[in-house]
Amino acid sequence: MAETKQVDRPLSPHIQIYRPQLTSITSILTRITGNALIVAAVLIVWWLLAASTSEAYFATANAVLTSWFGDLVLSLSVLGVWYHYLAGLRHLYFDAGHGLDIPTAEKLGWACLVGSVVLTVITLLIV
Repeated sequence: MAETKQVDRPLSPHIQIYRPQLTSITSILTRITGNALIVAAVLIVWWLLAASTSEAYFATANAVLTSWFGDLVLSLSVLGVWYHYLAGLRHLYFDAGHGLDIPTAEKLGWACLVGSVVLTVITLLIV
């Protein structure tokens, strides 16, 4: 059997020279927000189940959800819902074959990021 010559080469793309694009970051954020919304849904279901169980159990669940931690989780959940919604609309636009060129894809990525923050602030001010 022939022997192969071992050549030391960096992995491609190498972490030190790779610059993440906005489209890859928004794709990763979509997956992260989708999974984070599952955690928020579990907390809300826990709160509803506690309400149907007993007063003492509901007091515990309500204390967690109305604490600073619960407020933070629910506020970030609103951000996640808006981002996930806008990213889904962007994905539908891409599926139709539109906006696939790099400048348009980056503009849509920024629109998702900025739009989700603006819509979150509006939602939290209304509620």
